[in-house]
Amino acid sequence: MNSASSAQNQLEQLKKLTTVVADTGDFERMQEFHPQDATTNPSLILKAAQQSNYQALVQSVRDAHPNMSPTDLVDYILVAFGLEILKIVPGRVSTEVDARLSFDTQATVAKAKHLIALYESHGIHRERILIKLAGTWEGIAAAKELEAAGIHCNMTLLFSLVQAAACGAANAKLISPFVGRITDWHKAKLAVNWSEANNGGANDPGVTSVKRIFDYYKHFGIPTEIMGASFRNTSQILELAGCDLLTISPELMAELQSSNGTVSKKLDATNAPGEAITPLKLDESSFRLQLNNDAMATEKLAEGIRNFCIDTEKLETLLAT
Repeated sequence: MNSASSAQNQLEQLKKLTTVVADTGDFERMQEFHPQDATTNPSLILKAAQQSNYQALVQSVRDAHPNMSPTDLVDYILVAFGLEILKIVPGRVSTEVDARLSFDTQATVAKAKHLIALYESHGIHRERILIKLAGTWEGIAAAKELEAAGIHCNMTLLFSLVQAAACGAANAKLISPFVGRITDWHKAKLAVNWSEANNGGANDPGVTSVKRIFDYYKHFGIPTEIMGASFRNTSQILELAGCDLLTISPELMAELQSSNGTVSKKLDATNAPGEAITPLKLDESSFRLQLNNDAMATEKLAEGIRNFCIDTEKLETLLAT
C-alpha cells in the first residue's frame, strides 16, 4: 500500500506505514495520540519533572527513598516516569543510561542491569524496556553484551552509517538515527547558502542519512530496527514514511493529526537488495577512524553527550532541592 485515504489525517495514515513512537516524558500529553511505544531521555525527563502536574510523582519517589543521593535517585525517577508511560503505550519504553558513562562499557552494562532490575521489581518484563545507550564504541560494546543477556538496547545519538553498521553487528535491537540535529549542523555550516527547500525535503541531509542506513540494513538483512528521531518539522517525518519506526514529539504529532494531506510510502525494503552497497570495516580502529573523519557525526555525538550530561546534573540538582 503506497498511500492512504485522504479522509484520514496524516498521523493515522503514517501509522499504517510506520510504527509511531512518542518522543516525550510528558505521559499525560501523549495519550491523545495513541502511540505504540515511547522514548525518553534525560532532557525530556528533566523538562517533565519541572512541570507542576508531575510534582507529586517526583515527590513520591523522593519520599520512598529519603536517604538516597540525588545521583542514585535519578534512576528511580527515570523508571517512575517509564512505569507511568507503560500504562499508556501497549509496547515499549526507552530509558537512558547516564550519559556520563558513555565511554565506560562495564559501568554502562551495570547501570543498564540496574534499570532493568528496577522495572522488573515492579512486575514489568524486560521485553517492554529498551535501554538507551550512546552510539560510542564503548556504548556499542555494552549493547552487544546486554543483548546477549536478553536486555534490549536502543542506540541513540546516532549520526553516521558507521555507527549504524556497528550497532547492527552488535545485534542491537534498535537504533535511533537523528534527523534534525544532522540538518541543524549542515544548516549552520552553509549559513546564508542553506536552501530552505531542502529543509525536510527528499534532499534534507538528515533524511538522506536515515535513507542510507535503511538501505544498508535492508541490503545486508540486518534485523536491527531503525527508528528515525529528532525531527524539526513534519516534512522530515513524511519523507521517512515506511521506516521501521519514527519517534515524534507531541507537537509534531499534533501537526500531523490536524492535516489531511496524503501520506505516501517513501522507504521500501524491497528495493534495497539489488543495490550495490559495500560493507564497512567495523573493527575498533576502523570504526574510530571513520567516525573521526565524519566531522558532523563527531561533533554532534560529542555535543549530544555533553548536553545529556548537563541535563542529568540539572535533574540531580532538582532532586537535591
